Amino acid sequence: MRQSEWAVEASGLVKLFGDNRAVDGVDLKVHAGTIYGVLGPNGAGKTTTIRMLATLLRPDGGSARIFGHDVTKESQVVRQLIGVTGQYASVDESLSATENLVIFSRLLGLGRAEAKRKAAELLEEFGLAEAAKRPLKNFSGGMRRRLDLAASLIAQPPLIFLDEPTTGLDPRTRNQMWDTIRRLVKTGSTVLLTTQYLDEADQLADKIAVIDRGRVVAEGTADELKASVGTSSLHLRPQNARDIERARQLVERVLQVPSSITAEATKITAPMDDADRVTDLLIALREAGIHLTEMSVQKPTLDEVFLTITGHGVPEDEAAGTNGSAKKKEAVG
Repeated sequence: MRQSEWAVEASGLVKLFGDNRAVDGVDLKVHAGTIYGVLGPNGAGKTTTIRMLATLLRPDGGSARIFGHDVTKESQVVRQLIGVTGQYASVDESLSATENLVIFSRLLGLGRAEAKRKAAELLEEFGLAEAAKRPLKNFSGGMRRRLDLAASLIAQPPLIFLDEPTTGLDPRTRNQMWDTIRRLVKTGSTVLLTTQYLDEADQLADKIAVIDRGRVVAEGTADELKASVGTSSLHLRPQNARDIERARQLVERVLQVPSSITAEATKITAPMDDADRVTDLLIALREAGIHLTEMSVQKPTLDEVFLTITGHGVPEDEAAGTNGSAKKKEAVG
């Protein structure tokens, strides 16, 4: 593969703050034209890694290249290729949304008319057109986040770093942001996204790196991560509660695995390695006259991935979590 096909190549990145190794040997390879998710709890080293890749912090060890350009030796070139959106809006509160975007556009070299056109286009894109003339001090947190992302996209650079872009947003606004991020990639950008939201990584990322205590502890697609922590599970609920023990015996005989019954004695759960055997099980249940009100197959959640790989889950207030996952690998460093 040609070097230019990699938007990010990081090898053994280290950052020290006193005695604290905030980043402890991170390796990342991000293919151009994809969304790459860096997932981890607060304090894992996600933001510090982004700041080194974006030339905002000098690495204490290792190396990194953006589209083949060294972040330390060619920082000026790298800055022309990237856009960075932080966790908090970096805008002037005394000015209106339009005025902020026009100023950013002018600083990037756009003419006055083009700057006004771009500002109006972005405010419409992010659902801020009605608030275009209001001073930012009257904006909600979600509106500020959207404006911050809009400002970073004026030039739509080839590589965009989004550091927890949906922190503090309501579900509707988060979904709008997700749609915008997908559109960015469709129009040619590469996105490196840090998040502590499990469902965000699952929904957006083509590939996910799990970072914990400054190290990459797992990497892969969502499905690879799920597969790395165990099998899917089958959930059955018989129509008649009196059939539950008979149904359980059939499950264990046909699937050849141990099963369990929920505390309410209404549902059977069993690990499922071979999806093909579910058809045999359904035939056996029908032949036995056992009817079902519910049947589902569930993959491991990203929370289970975290628990298995790191030994601790993501705190509940951080894990807006649904499904996700990746290919477990040894921690680098």
